[in-house]
Amino acid sequence: MNTKPVFHGSDIEKICSYYHLDRDRITNFGANVNPLGLSEHVKTEIAGHLDLLSSYPDRDYTSLRRTISEYCGVPDGYILPGNGSSELISLLIEARAPKHTLILGPTYSEYSRELSFSGSTQEYYHLKEEQNFELDVDDLCRTLKNGYDFLIMCNPNNPTSSAVFQDDLRILLDFCREHGIFVMIDETYVEFAPDISAVTAVPLTRDYPDLMVLRGVSKFFAAPGMRFGYGITGNAGFLKRMKEKQVPWSLNSIGAYAGELMFKDREYIEKTRSLILSERERMYQAVREMPEYKVYQPYANFLLVKIIKEGVTSFDVFERCIKAGLMIRDCSSFQCLDGEFVRFCVMMPEENSRLLHELGT
Repeated sequence: MNTKPVFHGSDIEKICSYYHLDRDRITNFGANVNPLGLSEHVKTEIAGHLDLLSSYPDRDYTSLRRTISEYCGVPDGYILPGNGSSELISLLIEARAPKHTLILGPTYSEYSRELSFSGSTQEYYHLKEEQNFELDVDDLCRTLKNGYDFLIMCNPNNPTSSAVFQDDLRILLDFCREHGIFVMIDETYVEFAPDISAVTAVPLTRDYPDLMVLRGVSKFFAAPGMRFGYGITGNAGFLKRMKEKQVPWSLNSIGAYAGELMFKDREYIEKTRSLILSERERMYQAVREMPEYKVYQPYANFLLVKIIKEGVTSFDVFERCIKAGLMIRDCSSFQCLDGEFVRFCVMMPEENSRLLHELGT
């Protein structure tokens, strides 16, 4: 029997092995990582401070939290650094101990995985393709009346690249406050949004105590191997409970030092946003002109595309691209995403042009 292989996420080793490809010759459009790579300034500074490994980091990460405070515009007492967003998601769920969770989907599978270790039920609220994956906040609120005490959402969302804006976030958070629902918002991709201030919920942590926003450096700052994330909430008691459950010195000395450097590197931040915003718009407009695809307005550094040519599957498009040395994401493994969808991130201009050419052939 001839069956198609199943690949998940950025499983580049498995993919290269299956197709007998050289990993170094593959352009990875599936990882959603800033194509500029780690800041050269950060690289140089880290290399000159490796002696930090001979010391424990500050247990309270005072200097790092102060830097994040300036970067995000919230008090440093709102901030909890951690060993990547995965640790913070786990800590949050453990500290909150929800009974009935609603996840805005389709989305990142780690939320479901961490919930599976808790005693919480978990269900999905589906963003609808016919609404271009844009949230109907009133309908979501009606759904939340069904006994939920915890809501998880990614904003901008992965894999749809859609976003919920602050006016709707306030409506949602007002409803959740009235009904005793805690809200976790993952803002991994918010720094790629055209207008960060229109999307981020960080300022709302001053007004809504049952809200926690998670961010990290894996995607925008191209540092997934650092395993550094941070949570923001105005709920001092809840933050204290999370910290009590956290392993001491969760973030190593180099990670804490590098984090400070990243948030202060304005040149890198501006260069990244300039590249992503211009190339994302170019790619979006180009795919819109291709009759075999439907593309959705993107707010993260990647585009979700529906294949509407009869007889062509997401696997067909994935396989054609990988054989050309371009690895995109076949979205068939995403829960709540029915149909033929692929996702690809914004890379350097020449690489983006190669992908657009391959998609158009």
